Amino acid sequence: MTGRHIFLDRDGVLNAYLHDDYIKTPAEFRFLPGAVEAIRQLTDAEYQIIIVSNQAGVGRGLMDRAALDAVTAHMLNGIHQAGGKILDIFYCTHGPRDGCDCRKPKPGLLLNAARKHAVELAATFLIGDNQADVQAAQAAGCRSILVLSGRSRAEEVAGWAVQPGRIEKNISEAVRTVLA
Repeated sequence: MTGRHIFLDRDGVLNAYLHDDYIKTPAEFRFLPGAVEAIRQLTDAEYQIIIVSNQAGVGRGLMDRAALDAVTAHMLNGIHQAGGKILDIFYCTHGPRDGCDCRKPKPGLLLNAARKHAVELAATFLIGDNQADVQAAQAAGCRSILVLSGRSRAEEVAGWAVQPGRIEKNISEAVRTVLA
């Protein structure tokens, strides 16, 4: 192990989730309240932060990789300005029907990140906002924290086959749990 790691989903965890669309431009990317501060807290606590996110807008032809890269650069700039640091980003740009191994709920993004950065999966949290994140964490052998700031609502979680390790209101609360 080269240090403590944490996986973060992007949409609905770090930034506002657009329910009917994909974030295709930097102007559409809006950090959720407390998100950059939470990343700074993890950075200050010497966590290595890895973003793992499905970005099917590319695979569906709604945006190209250059547009995704522009959104990513905007996000990283905001995180950096707040004193946070992201070790790496792993995106699945395939569409939901492409059958890849990297699209969550499959664990490919997490396993690829673990191989590249010597992540001790059993000691690592994935903070995500939906059932696919929880399933990917379990399939990879990670611990999961579901935040209710994106796609999922507390009342629907009880019906899921795979339950999150914890449920928190948002990334700020999730980071308090991690750092406790």
